[in-house]
Amino acid sequence: MKPKMRRTEIPAGEFKAKCLKLLDDVQQHHREIVITKRGKPVARLLPLAEEIPDIFGRMRGTGEILGDIVSPIGGIWNADKDTDD
Repeated sequence: MKPKMRRTEIPAGEFKAKCLKLLDDVQQHHREIVITKRGKPVARLLPLAEEIPDIFGRMRGTGEILGDIVSPIGGIWNADKDTDD
C-alpha cells in the first residue's frame, strides 16, 4: 500500500510568486499542492510518477562483439564425440 501523500493548500497569488521553488519541492518531497482562488480549490500540483523501465531490452546497446561469433572454433564438443566407448 502506498503511503498517503502530504497535501498543502496555497493561494494562487503565492503560487505565482513561488512557482519554480514549489515545483522543485513537489518533485523532491513527493507532496501535493492544492492551488486556491478566494479559498476554493482550482488546481492540484502533483509529482509525476516515475516510469518503470521495461525488463525486455533493458541491456540493449550495452554489449560489444569482439571477433567472429559465427565460425566454428575448431574444437571437438562432447556432443560430437562417439558414444560407443
